Amino acid sequence: MAEKKRLLIIDSNSLIHRAYHALPPLTTKKGELVNAVYGFLLVLFKTLKDFRPDYIAATFDLREPTFRHKQFKEYKAKRPPTPEELCKQIPRVKEILKNFNIPIFEKKGFEADDLIGTIAKKAETLPNPAPLQRGGTGGQVEIIILSGDLDALQLIDKITKVYALKKGLKDTILYDENKVQERYGLLPSQLIDFKALRGDPSDNIPGVLGIGEKTAIQLIKQFRSLENLYQEIEKKTEKVKALKPGVKKKLIKSKEQAFCSQALVQIRRDVPIDFDLKKCEWGTYAEEKIIQMFQDLGFFSLIKRVREIKQRNTKATLMLF
Repeated sequence: MAEKKRLLIIDSNSLIHRAYHALPPLTTKKGELVNAVYGFLLVLFKTLKDFRPDYIAATFDLREPTFRHKQFKEYKAKRPPTPEELCKQIPRVKEILKNFNIPIFEKKGFEADDLIGTIAKKAETLPNPAPLQRGGTGGQVEIIILSGDLDALQLIDKITKVYALKKGLKDTILYDENKVQERYGLLPSQLIDFKALRGDPSDNIPGVLGIGEKTAIQLIKQFRSLENLYQEIEKKTEKVKALKPGVKKKLIKSKEQAFCSQALVQIRRDVPIDFDLKKCEWGTYAEEKIIQMFQDLGFFSLIKRVREIKQRNTKATLMLF
């Protein structure tokens, strides 16, 4: 059996945001602020070393409103504006990714999470494009989502995992189905309904007023899904009668909010994009351009890593023959 090939999907904005807040200001000789760019690269290089992907795709948010803003006007309304000093560093990250020949995916009206979900779904349905060893039988690709937050946990399945930042830029955790159950006691797919009940203050998603994390987890464990919970409330089943009166009252009062929240938190997996796994193949890039750029940015410590990546990629290619 051939080893499965691996696709790395980068949640770029979340990493840039984490890097910007995790590192002190860092400027070039010309005065350009680049702390978020530097932090992004630290995480990327660590991930390349840890997982050695065969394919890489990078996703980005756009600044325009998304379909979620149309569904719910108050979506993300309480978030402070993104610092302009952070926004100015995004083009630099994109420039570096392009020189690394890493395809960038962004789509008006959608968030990076929706692009991640769509790419993962498309990749899951593809056969392994080429066995890693002679005589291999192929199989599906393994998918690693690199993110600065946990929104993508709902996408985890047998072949998709999430490599997330816990604290700062060095403390990381790899979530698979078991890790999600360890933390929440729920299946990854149930996290959608969990957040529909609990809400998400960071995105101003209301959920059910008065239902916290513990109660939301307990309800989803007991009723399995949001739809089933409200069906049983309508039927006044014995399980519903056993609920605390206050909890039942809150659920009934906020039914519309709960389903609205469910629609907001669910990651779309059908974004109309052109995705070709072969175009995401990792290993050939403009090394000298990147080294020159790193010299201009003052990233001298990262130049050695660029050369190390090149050496690892060359060795991995030679092993195939």
